Amino acid sequence: MVPGLSDIFKPSVGPSSSHTMGPMVAAARFLDLLRTGEREPGAGPPAALSASLHGSLAWTGKGHATDRAVALGLMGFDPATMDADEAEAALAAARAEGVVHAGGLPEMRFDPDGDVAFDWGPPLPGHANGLVLRAHDANGHLVAEETYYSVGGGFVATARELDAPPSGGSGEDGVPHPFDSMAALLDIARAQGASIAAVMRRNEAARGDVDGRIDGILAAMADSVERGLASDGILPGGLSVRRRAKAIHDKLVAEAGRNLAQPHVWGDWLIVYAMAVNEENAAGGRIVTAPTNGAAGVVPSVLRYYRDHCIGATERGARDFLLTAAAIGGIVKRNASISGAEVGCQGEVGTAAAMAAGGLCAALGGTPEQVENAAEIALEHHLGMTCDPAAGLVQVPCIERNGLGAIKAVSAASLSLRGDGTHVMPLDNCIEAMRQTGRDMDEKYRETSRGGLAVNLPQC
Repeated sequence: MVPGLSDIFKPSVGPSSSHTMGPMVAAARFLDLLRTGEREPGAGPPAALSASLHGSLAWTGKGHATDRAVALGLMGFDPATMDADEAEAALAAARAEGVVHAGGLPEMRFDPDGDVAFDWGPPLPGHANGLVLRAHDANGHLVAEETYYSVGGGFVATARELDAPPSGGSGEDGVPHPFDSMAALLDIARAQGASIAAVMRRNEAARGDVDGRIDGILAAMADSVERGLASDGILPGGLSVRRRAKAIHDKLVAEAGRNLAQPHVWGDWLIVYAMAVNEENAAGGRIVTAPTNGAAGVVPSVLRYYRDHCIGATERGARDFLLTAAAIGGIVKRNASISGAEVGCQGEVGTAAAMAAGGLCAALGGTPEQVENAAEIALEHHLGMTCDPAAGLVQVPCIERNGLGAIKAVSAASLSLRGDGTHVMPLDNCIEAMRQTGRDMDEKYRETSRGGLAVNLPQC
């Protein structure tokens, strides 16, 4: 697929796109499979459901609420539209009754607390995030079974889909300017005498209303920042992590009013915007994948910084920012990975920083070559970053890590704008280096909570 807005920016609920959103989507897809009526020979209508989680979905599933996500998906909930209160009521009813009701299907036995198994063995062969969903009839015969992989950013693929060859770059998406690498995108921009955002805009126009979709994403991101800045209290999960964004933001506003701020305070604004989003995500709130839930704070933070702190900021600039960021994120997703369970946090916060750096550079008038340079600088200096969430929660170190990713993004954009775009390491090569680094990274440092910071908490 040619990279597009919907490949990177999707409405979601916390705390994880791979471990919460993806499994919920997979469960909903399994319901659709059952609705087709296809079943194993000799099996009757589906009467009972079960699931097993494998690899990283098992190792960090409790902290990411993966079992809850599967249960909600089997009840027909969708992460893009889910009402939190309605979801909690449905879960309570399923626990009390031991059954689920999904439209177009008979009542099926399912216990949210007992019918989702955590398999602590090796991961399934296709990806570190695997789950198997099964339906049996009233006599215990298997009706249907499907294996799904949550491959990052809320995207899900069956084993068969995962084995299918990629289609990017062939033009079958129906877009006028197909590309599958940054080199190809730069060639198109040069040939057209256009910016990266302009090339993306022409492609997105073939997929429907461009500005309407962009403005919807921008509004949802801005809303996640505002909700995070207005909320305090303790985050769920057992680590007793206190939400800090509101208190820090209140102090920054007070200091600015009295002209007491130190010169380095620009970084504090960036960090607090990112923390606000990721605290909202950790609390199970509504955010936008950018490119994932765990890295959802970087792009909104740098966007807010552009709008509120940069001279000459415009709405057109914000739209160009998002289009450019989507192109960069899509290229990384296609040629490496945005899944922490597959390549570590370099694929999540590293990709988000590259997206934000390129986006800010574009919004500030950078050339395509400067945009590519900005993205490469930001990604290069996240290479090797592990994904080691304490207790499997998207809190420590994830919340602060988004803030530091935002700072790197702005620094990378600023540095690139000081040059003419000429540099040694192409972004495509840096992306390949990230893929190789992730492949060679020890499994315990790839979202398993079995290494790094996750096993070095203070003992009380």
